[in-house]
Amino acid sequence: MAGDGAYRAQPGEVQRLAPGLRLVLAPNPSPMTLHGTNTFLLGIGAVAVIDPGPEDPRHLAAILAALEPGESISHIFVTHAHRDHSPLSRALAAESGAPVLAYGDAEAGRSATMAALADAGMIRGGEGVDRGFRPDLCLADGAVVEGRDWQVRAIHTPGHFGNHLCFATRLDGAEVILTGDHVMAWATSLISPPDGDMGAFMQSLDRLAGEAAERYYPAHGAPVEAPQDRLRALRRHRLEREAQILAALADGPSDSATLTRRIYVETPDVLRPAAERNVLAHLIDLTERSRVSCDGAMGPDATFRRSDSARNL
Repeated sequence: MAGDGAYRAQPGEVQRLAPGLRLVLAPNPSPMTLHGTNTFLLGIGAVAVIDPGPEDPRHLAAILAALEPGESISHIFVTHAHRDHSPLSRALAAESGAPVLAYGDAEAGRSATMAALADAGMIRGGEGVDRGFRPDLCLADGAVVEGRDWQVRAIHTPGHFGNHLCFATRLDGAEVILTGDHVMAWATSLISPPDGDMGAFMQSLDRLAGEAAERYYPAHGAPVEAPQDRLRALRRHRLEREAQILAALADGPSDSATLTRRIYVETPDVLRPAAERNVLAHLIDLTERSRVSCDGAMGPDATFRRSDSARNL
């Protein structure tokens, strides 16, 4: 977990991060959101709002108050359909008349495996899905949207959530990416199946590594000042967890809860359910890669065992 440094916005405060980029912090701090959700205002005059945040009238008022005289909201972008990111888009759209843009609804972007798990009822333990979320316009991977003095390019980055998008733009001559919950400086992302997908998360890290961004602006916490270093650290962390899981399974079959207790020995109780979801995400990914096999139906209560191929590595 990286430190937050001197960066610390206050709820409702307008913080100017760069020419053409403002931040308004939502009043929803928690162990999963740190200080709260970062709502970004991009541009001057006719501005875009990225991640309106939770359904909270105080935050709606703060976003509108952040507009300068004569300014208006022309577009509302949502990185993904978690309740700390998307619900306020409805009230903000009604207030501003701006369309809501996202990859799709809360089920969009799932792999066939995750869709099957969702159909089987494996939905408990998530972060809080905005299941009623419906964008006005769906953005395909690579779609470019232009405003009066800004341009954003959508990058589909499933992993934390199937419909997760990052948004690349240019600020003061440099390319930056608004990374939502996919890459943060202060913590790793929760991967909670079936909305979260570990295999997709790793592929999305590789996708971002191919971008030439100089800085990331995540939806929680401070900017990421060295993006490539952070991507390498996140990949290394996940591979280490994978190795720990395989090592623990060398002692015999186990379920995700038991593995979590063995591996996350210093994790506070409040974060243990999230850790268990991450372990389950690794187990599903390892099963898809034939490193692990599952006894019976896949799910939180299933028993997993190392495959012969994993034993020989």
